[in-house]
Amino acid sequence: MLAWKLAATAAGAAAAAWSAPAPAPVVPALCRAFGIRRRLDGPGIALTFDDGPHPEGTPAVLDELARHGVPATFFLVGEQVERDPSLAAEIVAAGHEVALHGHVHTLLLRRTPRGLEHDLERALAVIESATGLSPECYRPPYGIFSAAGLALCRRRGWAPVLWSRWGRDWGARETAAAIARRAAAGAVAGDIVLLHDADHYSSSGSWRRTVAALPAVLDALLATGAPLVRLTPGQASG
Repeated sequence: MLAWKLAATAAGAAAAAWSAPAPAPVVPALCRAFGIRRRLDGPGIALTFDDGPHPEGTPAVLDELARHGVPATFFLVGEQVERDPSLAAEIVAAGHEVALHGHVHTLLLRRTPRGLEHDLERALAVIESATGLSPECYRPPYGIFSAAGLALCRRRGWAPVLWSRWGRDWGARETAAAIARRAAAGAVAGDIVLLHDADHYSSSGSWRRTVAALPAVLDALLATGAPLVRLTPGQASG
């Protein structure tokens, strides 16, 4: 009985350690504790988009960014880049940064260390081939890090990045006004803003609401007087 209790205690401790970084998106203190970046060190604001590229959403976002003359950072999913490598190349040609979001959009807590490493290596190769750039920042699916994910980031020199503001733009009942308010109202220099240019892993057509919200988001961010900047490892902080 004692051996069983000790084994159960050890298993529970291992599971807790494995998932310890997971609440970081809603517990900023964990970002500082684990060295996960959620804000910028510099005076700018970084606008980021997850889950693409998307054949309709990404071009629409690129058009709106071009109208405002601002850069952004796109956290790309390898399997989506494989489907449309030319669209990933367009992101870079338009002057934006690309970053790593995995090859398949699977929760890290369900991945073995070896499986995760294989996934990220595959995504990295696909993105490098399509864009000519090697991503330096990594954001996991759903923003949920595992201990193995953080260890891999440190070993490979990738900056683990979350966000300080988000539009929560993936839901079927969201409105453009609500997305814009959450993403940009009260924004200040140093914020990293999360939106999505794709609906591959969210409600169908959610990217349309994001695109509808984007003019208001950009106007509000530019009104802060802070420059909109690409996300780089040296800019991001805990």
